[in-house]
Amino acid sequence: MSTVSLDITGMTCAACSARIEKALSRTEGVRKAEVNLALERASVETDDRVTPQALVAAVEKTGYGARLRSSDEAERRAADEQREEERRREERLTLWRFIISAALSLPLVIGTLPMMIGTGHAWIGPWTQAILATGVMLVSGTRFLREAFAAVRGGGANMAVLVSLGTSVAYVYSLVLVISGDVHAHLYFEAAAVVLTLIMLGKYLEARAKRGTSAALAALHKLQPREAELIGADGAARVVAVETLKPGDRVLVRPGGRMPCDGKVAKGHSAIDESLVTGESLPVDKEPGDAVITGTVNGEAALEIEVTAVGPDTRLARMTRLVEEAQTGQAPIQRLVDRISAIFVPVILVVAAATFLIWWLVVGDATGGMVAAVAVLVIACPCALGLATPTALVAGTGAAARAGILIRDIETLERAEEIGAIAFDKTGTLTIGKPEVVAAEGDDATLALAAAIEAHSEHPLARALVEKATGTGAPLPAAASVRAIRGKGLSGTVDGRSVSVGNRRLVEETGIAGAEIDAMLARLGEAGTVAFIVVDGQLSGAVRFADTPRPEAAETVAELKRRGLAPVMLTGDNEAAAESIGGALGFADIRAGLLPEEKVEAVRKLAAEQGDKGVAFVGDGLNDGPALAAARLGIAMSSGADVAREAAAITLMRTDLRLVPAALDIAHKTRRTIAHNLGWAFVYNVIGIPLAAFGVLSPAFAGAAMAFSSVSVVTNSALLARWKPRLPTTESQ
Repeated sequence: MSTVSLDITGMTCAACSARIEKALSRTEGVRKAEVNLALERASVETDDRVTPQALVAAVEKTGYGARLRSSDEAERRAADEQREEERRREERLTLWRFIISAALSLPLVIGTLPMMIGTGHAWIGPWTQAILATGVMLVSGTRFLREAFAAVRGGGANMAVLVSLGTSVAYVYSLVLVISGDVHAHLYFEAAAVVLTLIMLGKYLEARAKRGTSAALAALHKLQPREAELIGADGAARVVAVETLKPGDRVLVRPGGRMPCDGKVAKGHSAIDESLVTGESLPVDKEPGDAVITGTVNGEAALEIEVTAVGPDTRLARMTRLVEEAQTGQAPIQRLVDRISAIFVPVILVVAAATFLIWWLVVGDATGGMVAAVAVLVIACPCALGLATPTALVAGTGAAARAGILIRDIETLERAEEIGAIAFDKTGTLTIGKPEVVAAEGDDATLALAAAIEAHSEHPLARALVEKATGTGAPLPAAASVRAIRGKGLSGTVDGRSVSVGNRRLVEETGIAGAEIDAMLARLGEAGTVAFIVVDGQLSGAVRFADTPRPEAAETVAELKRRGLAPVMLTGDNEAAAESIGGALGFADIRAGLLPEEKVEAVRKLAAEQGDKGVAFVGDGLNDGPALAAARLGIAMSSGADVAREAAAITLMRTDLRLVPAALDIAHKTRRTIAHNLGWAFVYNVIGIPLAAFGVLSPAFAGAAMAFSSVSVVTNSALLARWKPRLPTTESQ
């Protein structure tokens, strides 16, 4: 199975996106298709039988345009820039159409004012009205006519069909009366002209607001530099395309320059501005060995960077893909809206025809029926319905990304609303994750044997033990046959001796008596995390580690409690260490000594205790992956293991626990904005269509109301794009 992305052109409303989605879904070999009106993009899951050309052809058959999105980052960036320039050009053209139409409509409205309010004849003649209205039809009406013709040719109907049909009926009816010489007839040139002018204004404002909602994604695309200064074997730097870099290369990043790749500092000291990628507001000091991220800005000194990842493998590229995928998704309620929109336009055509016939045959006023039918056609355009969800989704996920919160998909927003408890891993999540050895039992040789085994692990405790053992400068012996014992520790051989390093469970499995373990714990002290060392079946030593809680952890736990959420600590550490850290941070529910599979079981038990509410889990380690996947809402720290990030629904781009409640905030606000948008759009149509059918609304007022409906929905979403997390300041900060 593969996923194909298409850029779509020509869409104007929810009926358009629904029709394209339906056509793609019916293509043989397509498993799932989603079309986003706000981004003008389609995401299609297919099997190997389907070619991208077949998908493009399916879209074009419906009367719209499609273009395959390249998988190459450089080509995709170039295509996006070209698409953005096309949108800006269309936006400028729309503005000019509005200005010219307004200039022609204004004298038409003023000149026909007495006729409109029923106080007398128009101040300008019928032919003058016809000429002014014809100008508006040519400037603005032709745009909707072209779109309507393309839709009808493809076998569907959209907003353009309603607008074109309504304004054309009013214009042609009036023109026939003028040509026939009926000088006393009531003409409706001003209705056609004003409707087109107001809708064109709405289209312009809508385009401007839509661009604002997707600004975050556009900003991410622009962060990737196109060139880098590659340092050659002779030490000289030369400018090359970023795409030519490969892991192991060294590049020079001058002060004020952007990082062209992911890498680590090889030479130099500087401060890096990571705000646009991680949301961290303050520059981060970097020295040799520290990691850097593509797109971040170097500070006051030049740095030599060793390349570790380029192109699609960088954190920036993965972050951009996650944001794109989230913004392309659809909420279940939006799928319902799209199904409604697919039949909405044909139903409105029937309603408009019925309105005319009832006015003509029952009331006996064919002219009044024509005006009412035109008003129904104009006010019923489903633009607001189609824009309600995608614009809010684009704005919300974009604002979250700017703050350093990556939301995987639309379903994540719904799951975040249904949380009753939130569980945390301890080491590396609630604590800084850089423990130190604070006490040890056993001689230096024993510690060296243990460190030789632990050198094969990336666990923070393992690194701390290795640093302790190598502090004297003595080299470690070589270890062989090292294997990880899930949730317990490591074992292997060193210089022909069997060595195991791990927790109490591991020691007890070797047959060592509990009394002997307790005696060593009594000498060592139980506060903190303890790792035992078993050499040739004998308990030969132990080390005690201490870790520091994150400065914002206590405030985060307190904030979650204020929101009515139950914070829980789930850790594989011993009970004494867990109680020491958890008690200081304010946890009332602490569950220690858990294996990875027991963490999963604990998450499931918590979920059962919550009833209708679910459980969120926050973690960063390799062993947190199963629990992150089992939780209703998994939240991973980006500094953690790849497995954790892959299993999580939300990734925090910087290790700041205050982003956990912030993530719940933006999920709630995005859901609320979607609900408000859809509520407004539905209420507007439910109220507006009957009023138009009964002749209460004139076509001109209906056009203004329709334009205002779309603009209000998009503007409401654009306000969400300005969201920033409220992060309380901790004492250490």
